[in-house]
Parts: sequence; structure tokens; C-alpha cells
Amino acid sequence: MDKAPVARPGRNEPCRCGSGRKYKQCCLDKDEAEARIARAKAAAEAPESSPDAAQVSPRAPKHTTQQPWKASPTRGAHQRVRTPRKVGGS
Repeated sequence: MDKAPVARPGRNEPCRCGSGRKYKQCCLDKDEAEARIARAKAAAEAPESSPDAAQVSPRAPKHTTQQPWKASPTRGAHQRVRTPRKVGGS
């Protein structure tokens, strides 16, 4: 029923069909289309799971840093006001 998995040649290797062309210019598109169809068929046959079961575990907490300016929750929310280095003129 299922085909035995055949190792695909590299993109720049000669095609296994014997045409003498590179695999990427000969049979790559056909093989990728077959793989796409097989994945779609497998996904359609797979049992539907509930949306709650599909959730991924929560992220790990962020790494804490000793640099308080990087951990600021309002970063970018306000402008920094800078005074000129030299005030006045001569």
C-alpha cells in the first residue's frame, strides 16, 4: 500500500530517473507535490483534537538581567530628554 521511503538525491545531483539532468530541474517539483499530497491526506485522516489539547506548554520565564534599563516595562513609552553638553556660547 505505502511505498518504501526512497532516499531523495541532493538538489544538484543527477536525477534518479536517468534523464541526465539535475534533480532540481527534473523531478524535484513532482516529488514535492507528491509529498504535499501525502501530508494533506495524513492530516485529513488524523483524528481531530480539541483546541485545548493543541495548546503548547507555556514559555519558560525570561532570563533575569542585572541591567535595569533592559528590564524596564515602559521601554520606549517616553522620550528621554537630554540637555546639551555645553550650555551657553562664547
